Amino acid sequence: MNAQATTSSPDSPEHILLAQLSTILSEYLEPPQLEQVHQAYQFGEQHHLGQFRKSGEAYICHPLAVAISLAQMRMDVHGIMAAILHDVIEDTDVSKQDIIELFGEDVAELVDGVTKLTQLNSITKAEAQAENVRKMCLAMAKDLRVIMVKLADRLHNMKTLGVMRPDKKFRIAKETLDIYTPIANRLGMNKIRHQLESLCFEAMYPMRHRILKQAIKKARGHRKEIIETINSSIRNRLDQAKVVCEVHGREKHLYSIYKKMQLKKLSFSDIFDVYAFRIHCEDVDTCYRVLGIAHNLFNPIPGKFKDYIAMPKANGYQSLHTVLIGPYGVPIEIQIRT
Repeated sequence: MNAQATTSSPDSPEHILLAQLSTILSEYLEPPQLEQVHQAYQFGEQHHLGQFRKSGEAYICHPLAVAISLAQMRMDVHGIMAAILHDVIEDTDVSKQDIIELFGEDVAELVDGVTKLTQLNSITKAEAQAENVRKMCLAMAKDLRVIMVKLADRLHNMKTLGVMRPDKKFRIAKETLDIYTPIANRLGMNKIRHQLESLCFEAMYPMRHRILKQAIKKARGHRKEIIETINSSIRNRLDQAKVVCEVHGREKHLYSIYKKMQLKKLSFSDIFDVYAFRIHCEDVDTCYRVLGIAHNLFNPIPGKFKDYIAMPKANGYQSLHTVLIGPYGVPIEIQIRT
């Protein structure tokens, strides 16, 4: 896949994006497949020629960015081609039949599927949301790749909202939060879901986003290694006790913290679980043993222990929850489950 063989100049945004895409794809696609992708790019570039995004960039930059997101998830060659071509039916004079003849039935069906999710003409905004959900569900049943392209498309659109009016940003972000993030969640596409949620939060409530981001940064300070420090401490203590468990730690995402504050009417100072760890055990007895080890390792915060194993939630959820004072005095939430 030759990034040089384009109509754009070597230092243009689209050339840089194409080179980036080529680098990622070369890690897992064969040369003939890379050539197919490049042919799709040349076709898309030709038909989007003269079209520009509101940012002023050549329109082809958008499908390239979508393709890059999917390439990072190791999307197959036809999915990448569909990502590059996903707007040609809607925004140019290209027909589905044209795509069939040039790139085959599979690519054409994917592009057509994405187009059908986007075309919501002659209906109200409220109906558009419901219609979008219905169409996405139908598409999900037919080919998961259609949904993946659409989610990556929406992700790039959310990243480039900056040039829009605040009211339009809010509307698009709300639609994204109501429709697209739950679907990403359902598909287990957590990276895209978290990115979408963060972008939506920032677009809808920029002041709240900025204040909360600053508060978390202040609480964390420059201790970027804190997750690994806690993780190592827990693992070492479990190894000493000869307990076999899986330990996963993360810093909670901004939007999930904000949602908890809104739901429980809490201030940031009342949030005790910016850092969260999950420990997966072989059986229930081990869960309680690990709880004791954790409480010996770090001091528990009184009143923050919940035993959802002895008393499961209404939906059947079972886990031990506790909040401890970790290194540097930082509160950490630990969930222990089988």
